[in-house]
Amino acid sequence: MAKGTKYVSKHPDEQGVIHWSDQENKTWQTLITRQLSHIKDKACDEYIEGLEKLQLPMDRVPQLNDVSKVLKATTGWQCHPVPALIGFGEFFKLLSEKKFPVATFIRSKEELDYLQEPDIFHEIFGHCPLLTNASFANYTQAYGKMGLNATKEQRVFLARLYWFTVEFGLLDTPQGLRIYGGGILSSPSETDYALTDKNVERKVLNKEKVLDALRTPYRIDIMQPVYYMLNKVSDLDRIRELEVEDVLALVEEAKALGLFTAKFPPKDVA
Repeated sequence: MAKGTKYVSKHPDEQGVIHWSDQENKTWQTLITRQLSHIKDKACDEYIEGLEKLQLPMDRVPQLNDVSKVLKATTGWQCHPVPALIGFGEFFKLLSEKKFPVATFIRSKEELDYLQEPDIFHEIFGHCPLLTNASFANYTQAYGKMGLNATKEQRVFLARLYWFTVEFGLLDTPQGLRIYGGGILSSPSETDYALTDKNVERKVLNKEKVLDALRTPYRIDIMQPVYYMLNKVSDLDRIRELEVEDVLALVEEAKALGLFTAKFPPKDVA
């Protein structure tokens, strides 16, 4: 997690409404218009179905209450406004309560293509459509419960599981590779890269391969050299079947075995 940010989240008023500027609404319009064209025939069916349910506005930043209304009706989830950065403890707690943390700021024009902090476009466009899917929603809540029971050191390993599923997960479908990870779905460059780059390593993820994901290094500021693939979003149900104690036991095993060799240079010489 980044140590600091220049962004400041907006606070909802008494009615839960966030007042966005014309420029912020224009930024949303630019981002969603661009990304909708990029994910055509690349996003998984489950994501597209969720996007249709949400009916996100094109001309303005959506209000969290409107998104929450759909999430509550489908899977019982809701959006929860948070500052630009929150601690792991609060993050896991919110997920365990079916509250998806949404940082209520939108990126500047200068960082239109990439920023390290998750903004409202990343959270709403990248993740919320799949939170209408029961398998994805239940897995995300189960992950929050895992984190609540983990130590600080264990949470560092657990973060890799979230990264390679919720953030940067792929599906290997009969129609070809498809995306379900929000970190890819909200990034035009990573959308193309994840599916087409010949140097990328794409590994199978299932109940038996969770240990591998826990041992795989990643960096947040580069294109990913490794992705993990399910066949369909409902495969997350199998991973969710693991008890908290089982996952934490795998974390301890990952700690003992150590990380795989990183497929990227150290950050200070990147």
